[in-house]
Amino acid sequence: MLARPVRLTLAALVSGALVAPTVQAAPADPPEPPKRAEAVGYGGAVSSVDPYATQIGLDVLRRGGNAADAAVAVAAALGVTEPYSAGIGGGGYFVHYDSATGEVETLDGRETAPAAAREDLFLENGEPIPFDEAVTSGLGVGVPGTPMTWHDALYRWGRMDLAEVLRPAEELARRGFVVDETFREQTADNEERFRAFPATRDLFLPGGKLPEVGSTLRNPDLADTYRALAERGVGAFYDGEIGADLVRAVTAPPVDPAADRTVRPGAMTTDDLREYRAIVQDPTRITYRELEVYGMAPDSSGGTTVGEALNVLEGTDLAAVDKTQYLHRFLEASKVSFADRNRWVGDPEFSDVPTEELLDQDFADSRGCLITDDAVLPTPVAPGDPYDPQDCAAGAAEGTAPYEGPNTTHLTVADAEGDVVSYTLTIEQTGGSGIVVPGRGFLLNNELTDFSFTPVTPGQPDPNLPGPGKRPRSSMSPTIVLQDGEPLLALGSPGGATIITTVLQSLTGRLDRGLSLVDAIAEPRASQRNSARTEAEPAFLAQPEAEKLQAIGHQFEETDEIGAATGVERLPDGRWVAAAERERRGGGAAGVVVPRP
Repeated sequence: MLARPVRLTLAALVSGALVAPTVQAAPADPPEPPKRAEAVGYGGAVSSVDPYATQIGLDVLRRGGNAADAAVAVAAALGVTEPYSAGIGGGGYFVHYDSATGEVETLDGRETAPAAAREDLFLENGEPIPFDEAVTSGLGVGVPGTPMTWHDALYRWGRMDLAEVLRPAEELARRGFVVDETFREQTADNEERFRAFPATRDLFLPGGKLPEVGSTLRNPDLADTYRALAERGVGAFYDGEIGADLVRAVTAPPVDPAADRTVRPGAMTTDDLREYRAIVQDPTRITYRELEVYGMAPDSSGGTTVGEALNVLEGTDLAAVDKTQYLHRFLEASKVSFADRNRWVGDPEFSDVPTEELLDQDFADSRGCLITDDAVLPTPVAPGDPYDPQDCAAGAAEGTAPYEGPNTTHLTVADAEGDVVSYTLTIEQTGGSGIVVPGRGFLLNNELTDFSFTPVTPGQPDPNLPGPGKRPRSSMSPTIVLQDGEPLLALGSPGGATIITTVLQSLTGRLDRGLSLVDAIAEPRASQRNSARTEAEPAFLAQPEAEKLQAIGHQFEETDEIGAATGVERLPDGRWVAAAERERRGGGAAGVVVPRP
């Protein structure tokens, strides 16, 4: 085992006037709160992509709420200000550390397929329907899990009730938030399909036009929906009037008859809603550099794939090698781990998922020995067999990489007692299905498009084909790292399948390369997912190491942006660090209850 100086003094971590704003009563038309990428202090920490949401989370902590209470409040606020990424029309994964017991537990709030779904859900005449038509449809909508996740998280770990934690988000929806450049760009990207749905058009294209940067966007329908949930609980959603409206929108999509768009109906029923349950399950767990790394077990592939890649990298002293070799090893470990993820991970209720075997160090060693210093593995790499590991069994495989939408959002919270939440939630594509439930103010997800439409690898079983009640495989990777049984850091990111590589790169940057958490999050990113070309940000390609990686054999494809991570870290003196993006998505919002640089 390589010894790692993990509990760093982090003198370089604290820089500038990095303090959290005090939450005060907002005026009727409030300015956007300031964004800060880093804050340090006591009493707890909140990091999200949005300053309104972070302020609301800090206020909940100041009022005596704990990490679970604040996490739900932040998530509800993100449903207002980040409605194209998350909301009660979607689902997610909630990872919780309890300081009183030392346990890490998880809630699987992933969407489920309706009971009517079959393997041919997205086929017509034996052929897959166009992907964009599956996205913008009732066919791609899964039964939402977010409201049940909030209910169960508060019941298990919270101090406040649902009404208390929803109240700030309800007020935010009524008074509105200031539109920024990112929100306007995301609206513009979706403008054509949003115009096809009157309820969506009226909400997000006020007056028939794109919202102006600096204008205030209000959502009174969502405020009323939150009020109904506060007064009547999640039964109003899963067995009440909200759910009835949702089912109508899925089965008879409220499309403008004049719109030139094929919008297929789904087959969701009110029984599908009534039968939905969030699942309490054990997290994935590995040891890495004498740390305990916890993540989300299948049906998410985040915990197994990040865990396998870390196990592969365990045999290399990533602190000692130069940056080119570090990045080479990171990319190749990602490649082989994705090969195994695509072959083996799906909903364990429907197929045999070898979670323990994928996370076994012997299996990782059998895969890691494929990696050499001076060459890249040909792609796609064939998956290994975790039931019967064969050392260095190389080979190529046919197949295509499955697609996941690039959006989602992540929040990270810690409280004064040391409880920690790492929570990733989503509606899949930016803008989800594009369908706002009329009168309810929230977008429906398109999560069922995370299923494989046809087997990814011809001739091999695919655990991620659709099925009744089945949860599609996800890449969401909310992660908590413990040292000596206590929280060291927690983080996560949006980004579809790039979530896994973003979390892996951020973890190794922090734990191995000695970067502060905010610097590890800000590092230029690349994402290799068992394909011939590695997606890379412009800043990554501008590094001198990129040319050296190309000389080894790496091929890159430029992409504007990968992920938008948030995290928290506990310093040895008891202070919390909240860290977010400096630039991606316009910068994130980090805050602490009592600033103390």
